[in-house]
Amino acid sequence: MEFKTLRNIENSFRQIRLYAIVFAALCISVVGYALWHSYRFAEQQRQKIYVMDNGKSLMLALSQDVSINRPVEAREHVRRFHELFFTLAPDKNAIESNMNRAFYLADKSAFDYYKDLSEKGYYNRIISGNVQQRIEVDSVVCNFDHHPYAVRTYAKQFIIRSSNVTRRNLVTSCYLVNSVRSDNNPQGFNIERFRVLENKDIEVIER
Repeated sequence: MEFKTLRNIENSFRQIRLYAIVFAALCISVVGYALWHSYRFAEQQRQKIYVMDNGKSLMLALSQDVSINRPVEAREHVRRFHELFFTLAPDKNAIESNMNRAFYLADKSAFDYYKDLSEKGYYNRIISGNVQQRIEVDSVVCNFDHHPYAVRTYAKQFIIRSSNVTRRNLVTSCYLVNSVRSDNNPQGFNIERFRVLENKDIEVIER
């Protein structure tokens, strides 16, 4: 009889211990889920920004991870620089305006290249010969594995005269470094060590 009683007590103790373990595991699961859900909710809230509309209404806008768009912004930065730097009209003010805007996107290496062409009379010949020059960027190849980012640009250059159109193959190289965004530099990059690797005639088309 005593043995049965002891056995019942032992079974009851085991059952209580089992219930306690199950209850503890359930509590830990609930707490873990609550913490995970809270962390996820906090992360989602950090991805949102609030914008005041003239100080009256509140609009919710989702912010994006900046790093996702950096390759696109880098290619656009390089493309824009080439369009400004190599698009010329037979007008001194237009050339200077384009160059000044291009210099916001690059360091002294671009200015040195411009100065070299200027001293050789290149821009004076553009103006006196009533020559138009434009560029079509074919591709911009960037290496984002290392900073500063190595870039190579492939483009076609068109020199338009009254008698003919000269088509040139243009290949340049440079390095991109992260910079401060501004109205003059919306992508937030700066071009360093700009070089023209190739600039040779492909064909001359009579007009």
